[in-house]
Amino acid sequence: MSLPPPLANQAFCDVSALESGILDVPEDMFITNAVPGKVLIAPSLSFLLQHSGTKKKFLFDLGIRKDYHNLPTVVADLLKSRNFIKVEQDVLESLEKGGLQPADIDYVCLSHCHWDHTGDTHVFKQSQFIVGAGCRSLFEDSWPSNPQSSFAADLLPEGRTEYLDPSDWKPIGPFPRAFDFFGDGSLYIIDAPGHLPGHANVLARTSSDGGWIYLAGDSAHHRKLITLEADIAVGHPAWNCAHVDKEAAHDHIVRINKLLGLPRVQVLLAHDEPWYSTHKGGSSFWPGKIESL
Repeated sequence: MSLPPPLANQAFCDVSALESGILDVPEDMFITNAVPGKVLIAPSLSFLLQHSGTKKKFLFDLGIRKDYHNLPTVVADLLKSRNFIKVEQDVLESLEKGGLQPADIDYVCLSHCHWDHTGDTHVFKQSQFIVGAGCRSLFEDSWPSNPQSSFAADLLPEGRTEYLDPSDWKPIGPFPRAFDFFGDGSLYIIDAPGHLPGHANVLARTSSDGGWIYLAGDSAHHRKLITLEADIAVGHPAWNCAHVDKEAAHDHIVRINKLLGLPRVQVLLAHDEPWYSTHKGGSSFWPGKIESL
C-alpha cells in the first residue's frame, strides 16, 4: 500500500495550524485503557491550506466560536453549565495574525457539523462551503424549529454550500473513497465514516517531492487509537460513545493506522493533545507552516 508518487511540477499545499479553542475532557470518554481521573487539555484545531500554484486558500474546520451563547440552545446551555472550554483565540483572530480576513478564504471545508468544528460560519460571506452529503440528514429537523436539535438550520450558507457525495469517489492509499479537490493531486477529501454523517478528512501533499499530511478530524480523539494501542470507549455517562457508528469508526481508524508506516506522512487529529503541547506557539501555526517531512 502506498500513496501516489509526485508528478513533474507537482502542486502541493502549504499547511498551517490555527488556534481555535481548547477543551478539557476526561480521557476515559475516548479510550478504553484511560488513566483514571486524567483530563486531556485538547485543542480544537483548524487548518489553513494554501495551494502552491493558484494560492487558493482552503480552511479545514473553524473550531469553537467565542460567542457560544449563540449556538443552538441545548449546546449553549451545556457549555454554560460546564466549565470545559476556553477560546482565547478563535479562528478569525488566528487568521488575522497572518494578515488574512474572512474574505480572503476561497473554501471552508467542515470535517463535520459538531459545534467545536463549525465556529461562526456567518462571517465567511464569500467563501464556498464544502461538506459531506451525509450531513444533510442533520438539518431535516434542526434548531430553532426543533429546540432539542444541536444543529442550527442556518449553519451552512444557502447557495454557497457544496454537498459532496462520496459514492463514486476513487480509492487512494488505504482509503476506498477520495475526491481530488483541485484536480491536480494536491488535496484529497477523504470519506471518513463512523463519527457523524458526512464526516470527512483531508489528505494533502506538503511538498512537490513526496511529502504528505493527513488531517483526521474527529476520526479519533486520542493518538492511542490510531496507533491501535487503545480501543474506542463505550458506556461513558456523558455520551456513551464518541461515534454514531463505532464499527465504521474503528474500520476507518485501522485505515488511518496504515499511514503511520509510510515514509513522509504526518497524521494530525483535530484534538491532538501531544502534537499541540509540542508545537503550541511555534512556527507550525499561521503565519508559519507545518514543515513537510
